[in-house]
Parts: sequence; structure tokens; C-alpha cells
Amino acid sequence: MTKREVRILTLVNAQIGAEDLIVDVGAGTGSISIEAAKIALGGHVYAVEKEPDAVKLIRQNAEKFNVKNLTVIEATAPDGFENIPPLDVAIIGGSGGWLMDVLNAVDEKLKIGGRIVLNFITVQSLANCLGWLKAHSNYRYDAIQVQINRLENIGFKDMAKALNPVHIVTAKKIHSAQAAKVIGFAEMKSRIVSKGGLNCA
Repeated sequence: MTKREVRILTLVNAQIGAEDLIVDVGAGTGSISIEAAKIALGGHVYAVEKEPDAVKLIRQNAEKFNVKNLTVIEATAPDGFENIPPLDVAIIGGSGGWLMDVLNAVDEKLKIGGRIVLNFITVQSLANCLGWLKAHSNYRYDAIQVQINRLENIGFKDMAKALNPVHIVTAKKIHSAQAAKVIGFAEMKSRIVSKGGLNCA
């Protein structure tokens, strides 16, 4: 389960609206999915999770909290995206090693102005995410590292007990992707010459 403090920051960064359509990838027990659904009462949440036991927990928790606007998709993302409509928000808490494929699938579904919020505990996954975002100029992003300490009672005293740090990346889709124009040698030479930067024949 996503730690409560991280869950709060994730949902705040997602800026979920009342009628938003949301996908929660690697939904786990559904803690974020259910809270997102309770915010987007006029919208819908699609919780994608591959583990059967976790899928069962999501459904149990949805019933416990009387959440009706949530669909559970038992699949390894990006499988299961076929029937998901255009999205306002994507929350990625786990990708099963398929982060690039998940991001590509989310990009195809995400509306202009849509948000992606990603949580990572390893720097390798963070680096992969930032690499993908840098290669996609249609996104603006920022990232933070969260270090949470909780007080733990030890007799008459309390001490801080550290939880694993989490990286939270938030990205906003600012326009549609545009294919890069491939410039041939002749055009490149012409541009350089016109700027006075090339004197050879």
C-alpha cells in the first residue's frame, strides 16, 4: 500500500477534477484508485493491476468504501489499455519493468492538459522516466524526493523512524507530439552558409 503521506502528495499533484477520467497503473491494493474515485465523483477510475490477490483487494476495498465509479483491469500494463477512453490523469505507481511501454500507452490516451504522476523508489526507474520526458518536448515536468520520518514510541521517549525515500514526478501534457523534421545534408549546408558559418565548397 502506498504510504499515506505519499498518497496525499500524489493526489494533490494529480489535480483531479470532479469529472476526470483517471488510470491508476500498478494499483496495488487500490488505495490511490479509491481516493481518486471519491474525488472524481462524476468521472471514472481505471485501476490496472496484474496480481490476482491485489485485484481481489481492490474490489473488496471498493465495495467497503461504496465506490461505484471504478473499473478494475487485471492485466500487466500497458495491456488492458485498449478499452480505456481518453484520460485526464494517469497515476503510475508500478510498471512491472515496462515503464517505457506504459508511458507510450499513456501518452496516446492522455488529453492535452492532462497530468501524469509517477512514484519511484529506485533511481534507475527515475532516470528512465526523466529520459523519456526529456525526449518528449510536449511535456513539462518537475520532480521531488520525499523523505518521511514517523515518531515511534520507545518506552518513555519517541524517536524518528525513517521510511524509504520516494521520488514523485509530475508531468503535464502541454501540446500534441510533433514528429521531428529530418534535415538533409543539402538543407543543413544551406542553413550554415546563410549564417556565414561555412566557407568550403
